[in-house]
Amino acid sequence: MTDSEWAVVRDALPVPAWLEGRGGQPEGYCHRQMLDAVRYTVDNGIKWRAMPTDFPAWDRVYAFARRFGGTGLLAELHDRLRGKVREDAGRDPEPTAGIIDSQSVRAAVTVPASSRGYDAGKKVAGRKRHIVVDCLGLLLAVMVTTASVQDRHAAVPLLRRVHERYRKITLVWADGGYTGALVAWARQKLQLTVQVVKRCDDVRGFVVLPRRWCVERTFAWLFRSRRLVRDYETLPVVHEQMVLWSMTMLMSRRLAHRRA
Repeated sequence: MTDSEWAVVRDALPVPAWLEGRGGQPEGYCHRQMLDAVRYTVDNGIKWRAMPTDFPAWDRVYAFARRFGGTGLLAELHDRLRGKVREDAGRDPEPTAGIIDSQSVRAAVTVPASSRGYDAGKKVAGRKRHIVVDCLGLLLAVMVTTASVQDRHAAVPLLRRVHERYRKITLVWADGGYTGALVAWARQKLQLTVQVVKRCDDVRGFVVLPRRWCVERTFAWLFRSRRLVRDYETLPVVHEQMVLWSMTMLMSRRLAHRRA
């Protein structure tokens, strides 16, 4: 991270428990060094044991990433950065609408057979990440499943998570894969309007569809991180954390560039 980017991240970092007198020991490494090491792993797609000697020992970095993601500190940092990006864009920090979609990625040999599947539509063997983004393409929620899970089935727990976290969201755009009973269920149970944006049968070739291009652009942003081009994680929850790390890098760089 540059100095300007570290200033943005430092302001959004959650305060450690030992600084507030809530117990725990002072950490032995600087947060900037640890964050740089984790971001380097996500950006370049290296193994944890292949950590360059410029960073702390790989097992310390791995333990920091597991603790930072498992205790909710990563999600808190991500949400704070998203709120700042939305404010810089002249929007309310809390979104009122979202776009849902999924993307199938191939799984490496490190992914156990119990958590991988086959997407017959995309002909991809691996996992599928389901995301909900706002109108700026910023991530609101992510869930990783086997590639065989249908989009409308995975949308039920994902929309529940979005409804519990973002009370202002009342409208969600989706593609044709989310038609059916999901629309009525979301209206009755969550008071959410799932609006399906379909492609016209008369149109030929590539056409930018309203609202759906926002989530497709987010998938392109995630592919900038080599760790997310293929699924290497043993646990699906770790893959979700990698998605949060990737979006955190994107938002911190954007905020640092605008302030500079």
